[in-house]
Amino acid sequence: MKILFTIGGSQAIVFGVAPLASAARNAGHEILLAADEPLMEAAEAVGLPAVCITSERMRYGQDSKTAAVRLDALLKLTESWAPDLVVGGLSPVPRVLAAHLKVPFVRHIWHIAPVGNRGREMEAEIQPELERLGVAELPDPALFIDVCPPSLRGPGSPPARSMRWFPRVRQCRLQPWMYTRPEGRRVLITSGTRALMLDTPGSSLRTLVDELTGTGAEVLIAALPGAAERFGPELGDVRIGWIPLDVVAPTCDLAVHHGGATTAATLINAGVPQLIIPDNGFGEAVARALSGFGAALMVDPHRPEAGRTPDETIAAGCREILSNPRYAERTRLLAEEIATLPAPAEVLRELEALPTP
Repeated sequence: MKILFTIGGSQAIVFGVAPLASAARNAGHEILLAADEPLMEAAEAVGLPAVCITSERMRYGQDSKTAAVRLDALLKLTESWAPDLVVGGLSPVPRVLAAHLKVPFVRHIWHIAPVGNRGREMEAEIQPELERLGVAELPDPALFIDVCPPSLRGPGSPPARSMRWFPRVRQCRLQPWMYTRPEGRRVLITSGTRALMLDTPGSSLRTLVDELTGTGAEVLIAALPGAAERFGPELGDVRIGWIPLDVVAPTCDLAVHHGGATTAATLINAGVPQLIIPDNGFGEAVARALSGFGAALMVDPHRPEAGRTPDETIAAGCREILSNPRYAERTRLLAEEIATLPAPAEVLRELEALPTP
């Protein structure tokens, strides 16, 4: 079977679809990943065969502005490589493509944020493309795959086939300190691949590091080269640089980050409680889901607690998580739930059984 995975936006999406795409490839199916140019390097890093369809990164909520360009690129691709199945996310573009090709469409949600239902709104956005291709209406997905743990799925979430989360990130040459747990507590600060960590108005990375080391914790900072170059000189002996998150996470007692979906899911998988400082609406959705379950605390740097600076609020949240075992206990419950969900290879069998023309 030939399976076309369509993605756009963040590198996290590449890492999110990689387990299912790899499972399909390992089972002998032909796969292609249709992606934006900024995502090609990430696809190569995790060993997925990828084709560039647009030069710019697709941004969430811009489906109506980019739909024609993306759809035309996918139509051209499928003229020479005709899939038997199309896998996509929330964007309606791959769903239009599948309807035009008369092949099944599978929706694969790659993150742990609760999913709403924008069906009618998205269909209205894509209406011109439906008319252009003579597609009367968009059929429902043949299967909806969701890696969000059922306990975090909000009321009103559409029915879905749960799938186990497996972390997939860029790797590097490992050092023993990356995969061994220290004698004391360890705190990880990271922003994933999206932004400079804690580059937030009113916050100081140096102050936070001092607060954490003052509690006796070892501090690691997972950072892209630009962030390491910017912050490294002011942090003294703190280790800062690229660290594979799936490797270091099991050695940590707390993680501080902006609410990236891949970051949050990988930490949950390792049973690590989190303090989340969201820098956009998506990160806030992740933070609210986890904090509502009791596995994290959310701090809004723009609305610090009365009588405290943003730095003091963040530091107080870190101390609360480190001193209260309930956060780790609730996170372990989520990790245990994830471990019971069907693996990608098992869900793949359901894809293989879908009726095709």
